[in-house]
Amino acid sequence: MKHSQKSPEEMLPLTPAVFHILLALADKERHGYSIMQEVAARTDGQMRMGPGTLYGSIKRMLADGLIAESRERPDPDMDDERRRYYRLTDMGRRVAQAEAYRLEQLVRVAHIKQLLPNPGIAGGIL
Repeated sequence: MKHSQKSPEEMLPLTPAVFHILLALADKERHGYSIMQEVAARTDGQMRMGPGTLYGSIKRMLADGLIAESRERPDPDMDDERRRYYRLTDMGRRVAQAEAYRLEQLVRVAHIKQLLPNPGIAGGIL
């Protein structure tokens, strides 16, 4: 089945690496090293993606239509021409939203099962 025929829900669950890459691209185009930096910063260093994981995931995500290589480049005087920039596609955004919703449902169950404090309780994380 081609990626254009799949619904976002059929592509779930995502691997943590793929979801983090989609999150990194949700607000702007980035090159590979910038994606790795964003993920490490957003997770306070708890998730560090090596080049093999990053570029292996990117290759699959390109094939699945979740991301695309950008044609536009930042200021050429400020950029290395060898860098490839990636952007989220409409399908990639829908898949990221579906995964976020799926994870939100799991967190709700964790609250119900009292694995996490209720959000209204002092010290609760949500």
